[in-house]
Amino acid sequence: MQIPRAGSVLSRAGHAVIRLSVAPPSMSKQEHIPQPAIRRLSLYLRQFEIIQATDRQTVSSKQLGAALGISDAQIRKDLAYFGQFGHPGIGYRVPEMIARLRRILGTDRKSNVMLIGAGNLGRALLSYKGFANKGFEIVAVFDNNRSLIGQAVGPKNSPPIRHVSEMTETVRARSIRLAILAVPGPNAQTAADQIVESGVRAILSFAPCTLRVPTTVAVSSVDLSVQLEQLAFQLSCAMP
Repeated sequence: MQIPRAGSVLSRAGHAVIRLSVAPPSMSKQEHIPQPAIRRLSLYLRQFEIIQATDRQTVSSKQLGAALGISDAQIRKDLAYFGQFGHPGIGYRVPEMIARLRRILGTDRKSNVMLIGAGNLGRALLSYKGFANKGFEIVAVFDNNRSLIGQAVGPKNSPPIRHVSEMTETVRARSIRLAILAVPGPNAQTAADQIVESGVRAILSFAPCTLRVPTTVAVSSVDLSVQLEQLAFQLSCAMP
């Protein structure tokens, strides 16, 4: 993910560059953090959270690597880009690692998110509880279908749908930092332009197309059909 400011985590074309909010490394060091190492931070955080749920207080890099299918040397190398971790003879203290990784990823605070597109996919995303669990709250929903304006199509307490013409005003009023784009491909570029104009600089796109945005805007794309194609390819290769 690509970050324009300290303390946030964004992505463009599925890649990432971290800007740390606490004791950040020098700019030159940040620029040389490998993209795979940054992406693996989320895997490490998730595994530490799983371990914490079992009431374990410490874990070694070898045990962590065994659970993730990653070598312990790789884990230590990845974490070394972001500071000193672990304690000799103890390993990693789980609560401490969760707090530090959340701080690095910028998920130790709530981030207001807006959703563009109130169709079937948008409604499913509104119902997904995983966003809130990670500190992301969808506080505004937009659509260009005027027949939907004012309706609440998600779970209880979902925000009512607003027309896209209200986007800029809402972004400023709610301090929205991130946008989720869930519109059909033909409408995606227009919606992306409106997001950029509103001042939001991070987009998670579910649209099956490549978006053209300024270099100051980070885009992470999730194309479900492409992922299924990749799985189909792997299945076909595995067939005798």
